[in-house]
Amino acid sequence: MAPAKKGGEKKGPSTINEVVTKEYAINIHKHIQRVGFKKRAPRALKKIWKFAMKEMGTPDLHIDTRFKKAVWAKGIRNVPYHICVQLSRKCNEDEDSPNKLYMLVTYVPVPTFKNLQIVSVDEN
Repeated sequence: MAPAKKGGEKKGPSTINEVVTKEYAINIHKHIQRVGFKKRAPRALKKIWKFAMKEMGTPDLHIDTRFKKAVWAKGIRNVPYHICVQLSRKCNEDEDSPNKLYMLVTYVPVPTFKNLQIVSVDEN
């Protein structure tokens, strides 16, 4: 039998409601292998969208046009193997929106992808 869990342990406050910015290096190549040529760039954008939703936990997502241009830069077939993105969770100023936070995905140009780590960025 498995040991019983103690009910007295409490977790800290949730960090999903905080405004935060992080940089990630995403390996797109593993998500678009064995995908037809005419579906590669759209599939890459969908996978990045899913990754961002999972990492930040915010359903409202805004993708920067420079980021889309970076994915589509070499056409629909030749999507870059890696891409560096900055995910920013920000306060939603639109009063009609049901979500109080939204996420902004922006492109970060890097010279090389060797030894990149997840980096928290200060807003200042």
